[in-house]
Amino acid sequence: MNLDTNPYDGIRIEVLEGWEAVRKRPGMYIGSTGERGLHHTVFEVADRAVNEVLAGRAGRVDITLLPDGGVRVADDGPGEADPEALLTRMDSAAGPRGRHSVAPHGADVGPFVVNALSSRMTAEVRRGGVRREQEYARGAALTPLTDTGPATGSGTVITFWPDAGIFETTRFSFDALADRFRELALLNRDLDVSLTDERHPDGVRSVRFRFPGGGAREFVALLDGDGEGDGEGEGEHAAPAVTDTVGFEAEDPRMAGTLEVALRWRDGGEERVRGFANSHPTTGGSHETGLREGVAAALDAYARRRLLPAPPVGGPVGAGLTAVVSVKLDDPEFEGSTRSVLGNAAVRGCVAEAVREHLGAWLEEHPEQAAAVVGRARPGGA
Repeated sequence: MNLDTNPYDGIRIEVLEGWEAVRKRPGMYIGSTGERGLHHTVFEVADRAVNEVLAGRAGRVDITLLPDGGVRVADDGPGEADPEALLTRMDSAAGPRGRHSVAPHGADVGPFVVNALSSRMTAEVRRGGVRREQEYARGAALTPLTDTGPATGSGTVITFWPDAGIFETTRFSFDALADRFRELALLNRDLDVSLTDERHPDGVRSVRFRFPGGGAREFVALLDGDGEGDGEGEGEHAAPAVTDTVGFEAEDPRMAGTLEVALRWRDGGEERVRGFANSHPTTGGSHETGLREGVAAALDAYARRRLLPAPPVGGPVGAGLTAVVSVKLDDPEFEGSTRSVLGNAAVRGCVAEAVREHLGAWLEEHPEQAAAVVGRARPGGA
């Protein structure tokens, strides 16, 4: 390179900080400026409130889509102690969260980024008998945090309006948001979350997600379209199940966390496996690999004990399988900027071992269903 002719030098380097950096390159923080990134803003704000519930500091979370295009996220926790820091400092959401918190969707930046990408945001805090409010525009405070009078109860309300100059669309999909909050409620039995849509002149649409007996078992049922939920299961036209649901939970100090697995086989159809790490949806990783290895090992061992033709090593674990594997770790390690692949190496062996033991025991207790499952896992199986 000829340094004499290179037009770029230190003088031309532009250093952006805070909300300016977020508005300049929003995709680095929320993935895209399309519908996916738009919904990401709701999750960034809602995850803070959800974690208040999971920590036992709040009872419920309410998300409302407003007629003017805004979104209101409210919780009944103790009230955010320092809302201004939460909404104006990128590092305020960082730090360890642990297995009892929802893992962030992307960079751990929280509501600060949403504030920067909103044309307007308001924060209302009820704490210690006092109500305090503050208003922002595109990340900058328009007013100081002001006491506005006495308050009954406690809680935090954050309302924001996405900036039409940033996003390709500012219209939220009720169904897309509902899918995610349904997931969270199924994966966290203590969670009580409602989603309300006030945008339609024909009337308000509202759904409440709470599954006190839920977990992975009910998640599998909903995926196959025979769970209760809110009538919007993903597998409404799925083939009928040919096995019972096998489900279990366990804590394993080797991976510093807990695991929950549920699975069953349907009468045909493709394998359907859903993975989650600290309630964050994944597209692969050590927990999903462990699940498949554990299922394959259990089927192979059972077939050999019963002198049945064993499934091929490394082959599919069975057509028609529906499964959910959820791990909650003290220190989850994700690969890539999208955080969609779990990297914790110890999880793979822990999940595989637990699945092999529990599924193996179930196969021994249900020989007729077991023979059908083993047959499906062989080449040319039903």
